[in-house]
Amino acid sequence: MTPAVKTLLVLAVVALLFVTEAIPLAVTSIAGAIAVGMLGVIPIKTVFNGLADSNVVLFAGMFVVGAGMFHTGLAQKIGESVVKLFGTSENGLMLGTMAIASILSAMLSNTGTTAALMPVILGVCAAAKIPASRQLMPLAFAAGLGGIITLVGTPPNIIVTGALGAAKLRPFGFFEFAWIGIPITVAGIIYMIFIGKHLLPKAELSADQEIEQEVEATSHDTTKMAISGLILLGVVAVMALGIKAVPLQVAAIIGAILSVLTGCLNEKQAYRSIDWVTIFLFAGMLQVATAMDKSGAGKLIADVVVNMLGGSPSPLLVTAALFILACGLTQFMSNTASTALLAPIGISIAKGLGASPHAVLMAIAVAASCAFATPVGTPPNTLVLGPGGYKFMDYVKAGTGLVVVCFIVSLIVIPIVWPFFPK
Repeated sequence: MTPAVKTLLVLAVVALLFVTEAIPLAVTSIAGAIAVGMLGVIPIKTVFNGLADSNVVLFAGMFVVGAGMFHTGLAQKIGESVVKLFGTSENGLMLGTMAIASILSAMLSNTGTTAALMPVILGVCAAAKIPASRQLMPLAFAAGLGGIITLVGTPPNIIVTGALGAAKLRPFGFFEFAWIGIPITVAGIIYMIFIGKHLLPKAELSADQEIEQEVEATSHDTTKMAISGLILLGVVAVMALGIKAVPLQVAAIIGAILSVLTGCLNEKQAYRSIDWVTIFLFAGMLQVATAMDKSGAGKLIADVVVNMLGGSPSPLLVTAALFILACGLTQFMSNTASTALLAPIGISIAKGLGASPHAVLMAIAVAASCAFATPVGTPPNTLVLGPGGYKFMDYVKAGTGLVVVCFIVSLIVIPIVWPFFPK
């Protein structure tokens, strides 16, 4: 049995366990990583390397920074201000949340945007008496949508631009992605407000959470509130400036350390604030994604799809097929890996048809950012999993429709902006 087949079998079992939740999500994820290691697909000594991934460290740091805002009462105060601006209706808050997140993520890291806004949104939900499960998933989705708008919004955009350059073709411009990014973002927000919200869980706060939230809300200390706010602003500023000497995860950890040292929360509160389900879920799936990349499992899937297209398919059919393939792969492997895998395939197929590769590659980049149907498809989805109290199927229910919306909008807009046969 080839490594690719072994990896696909593991992925199938993992996917089944994710959907049924027969065992906890984090256990399934770590078991999947152990399985690909035991089967020899990846070196056994690298099975737990995901725990040292920069995103995992970023998650931990931002959980602590966010907790500091709650323990000082700052998140609640900000939440009350936002509620006054957008009202207490779910639609108003969802519109405000998604608009702000998509705008920020167009220029900042999707993960950084979600991590920075999550404590604020939790405060908003507390002030508006709305379960966090109604707003955190829209936040993560908006961060993913907004990232499509510019070249630096998400790694797939950079990868397809580089692939075009390597093939001696015109690369995409910095804001060229906005032609598809803005329509998809607007359509996504409309979908979530009118349809997606009905597919979100309505989990209420538990008694313990309500008590804890009440205690936090009454522990106001204006000095510590100011310090907590400055720490968050500092972390976000460093993320926004993209300072190479201070990566996202380093900024987050520095923020977490300062939160403890300045007394915004104590050491025990910092440890308790970290959602370990999120940490282990993401870390485990990173190694499964690595196995898909290294074993050739992802390429095997791509080859099968390409062969199914047969003779000389229309460029639109190829674009649709590669969109679906990229979107399917990115639900379980990194969007960077899926884009890097499919970009050269897309260029080759387009050239073979005598068509411009730009439309095909744009579709691949957009599809790779549509990782909305699973909690492990993209870091923002994983980040809100624990705080939102979500289950695997919650993402499937709300995210699948959003993927379909993105697919339809892409097939309409992309061929218009980037014709297959330009004059």
